[in-house]
Amino acid sequence: MSAPQSTPVSVLKTETAIRPAQLRDIAALGELLSPFVASGVLLPRDETNLTRNLREFFLLEWRGEIAACAALQIFTRELGEVRSLAVAPQFARRGFGRQLVARVESEAASLGLSRLIALTVEAEFFHKLGYRTVDMRDLPEKLWGVCINCPKFRNCDEIAVQKDLQ
Repeated sequence: MSAPQSTPVSVLKTETAIRPAQLRDIAALGELLSPFVASGVLLPRDETNLTRNLREFFLLEWRGEIAACAALQIFTRELGEVRSLAVAPQFARRGFGRQLVARVESEAASLGLSRLIALTVEAEFFHKLGYRTVDMRDLPEKLWGVCINCPKFRNCDEIAVQKDLQ
């Protein structure tokens, strides 16, 4: 039995496209996020939340199929967050998460943000992309703006990471 062949990165990039989410994508976006919510990796986002925050989302399509997503949430003129990063299991290990984070970083930089954070259970993934672990208490915008309303607030299992964009 031979080892599985990996697809060259150049082929992957020609068959993928990253674009802003559209209203017609809400159901597919919910389906993509659903298994990650069920496993506790991501917090729930119902249809109303997805609709209200749709303009934050970027989708990565593989041959026309939505394979992954990520969102950029802005807190201040300096600080934004990579949120809801998810890659459908059948598309794992193809670099799609990296591509989406790069797209979010590009958008954040073009808006003039100087820092991006993420709360994650996969800190090593972000470390490989130049993020460093930071103390959650150093992120009051996130802590008191979002986390305070989270059901995991007192028992958060996520690690805060940050990257300077300048």
